[in-house]
Amino acid sequence: MDRRQQKTRAAIFSAFTDLLSRKSYSHITVQEIIDAADVGRTTFYAHFETKDDLLRALCEKLFGHIISSAADCTHTHGLYSDGAAPESVFCHLLQHLQENDRNIIALLSCESSELFLRCFKDSLNGLIQTQFADRCRNRDIPQDFLINHISGSFVEMVLWWIRGHRKQSPEALDRYFRAVIEPLL
Repeated sequence: MDRRQQKTRAAIFSAFTDLLSRKSYSHITVQEIIDAADVGRTTFYAHFETKDDLLRALCEKLFGHIISSAADCTHTHGLYSDGAAPESVFCHLLQHLQENDRNIIALLSCESSELFLRCFKDSLNGLIQTQFADRCRNRDIPQDFLINHISGSFVEMVLWWIRGHRKQSPEALDRYFRAVIEPLL
């Protein structure tokens, strides 16, 4: 993708994110998006077939970045300049959320949050699969059930944290979360 296409795509993402912070997904029209992004209808459809495709692409961009950063602890965004990176992938992920990378907290708590929470959970499933698949001691529990349970619990914890105005540190949340999931593993 050339620089002009990247700028156009960034403008569409920015306009869409801004609209989502003010109104629900179902009430946003493609016309509002193209007006806010200052692009033509043809340009919009050259990048995205539908508004749903735009939503999927935005989620992949947001959560893909955060999840891949959490999985690769060498990718730290300068978060650990005063010490070592955390051993827990969950702590690393929480630190990226605390950093509010790409305004993700607003999207997870906006009117359309259920869409983003579902995308976030789906993204987490892959991370949890790679990090914990081989650690499950209880072979009576199907692996996909366990992965779904852990990712769902993590998303609910993040929502609890956001609603409580993020009072706890990522390290404290990580301790709480690992205390709850370790018995499952």
